[in-house]
Amino acid sequence: MLHESDLTPGLANKLSLPFARELCLTFPDSLDYVKGKGRVTGTPIRSGLTRGSKDRGLRFCGFSANRPTLLVMGGSLGAAILNQTIRHNLKGLTKCYQIIHLCGRGNLDLSIKNARYFQLEYAQEELPDLLAASDYVLSRAGANSIFELLALAKPHILVPLSRQASRGDQILNAESFAKQGFSLVIQEEELNLQSLQHNLDLLEANKERFTQRMRESKVSDGTGNILRIIEETAGE
Repeated sequence: MLHESDLTPGLANKLSLPFARELCLTFPDSLDYVKGKGRVTGTPIRSGLTRGSKDRGLRFCGFSANRPTLLVMGGSLGAAILNQTIRHNLKGLTKCYQIIHLCGRGNLDLSIKNARYFQLEYAQEELPDLLAASDYVLSRAGANSIFELLALAKPHILVPLSRQASRGDQILNAESFAKQGFSLVIQEEELNLQSLQHNLDLLEANKERFTQRMRESKVSDGTGNILRIIEETAGE
């Protein structure tokens, strides 16, 4: 049995598929690429993510509960375009939002002094609390990250890695989530203060609709679905 996180199968799964009984898929659209052997399960989600505390997260950042909080996630190495866009426009953005910025290893900027801006290279044990404290999320579109946002029904904007820097899997991931009504998407080449503010306004105006669509999803956490398939197969 195999599992594919991204929308299109990677090389390892393409090579292994002829020898596998079943391929567990993260996205419904992936069925088009796997004739006869695919089943949509979603992707496993770390159980601890659902046990975060909003109050603990706000205290950790020194933030207030009276202002909306935006969490910016660029992955463990950060994302230069996200870091630049947020920091170059920090004064305007923090008029409306408190910002938690996971900027990636080696990307802290200690020259920034703003009470509504909290930066970390990355978060481990604090991540559930930071997610709970956040009203909105700006993120890359890796499969694991976006399915964690789906499992938490957290309103978000995705900025997928460009085709120049990848095989285009994040673009397809983001397009699938947008088509299902889960996400707003800004292509990396189009990210600037105007596009970000426009999409944040849309996200805030339609927060309940996005949240409801995510809560209605049947594949937000694939752990149970995958375990059931393993048990079915073992019992035969």
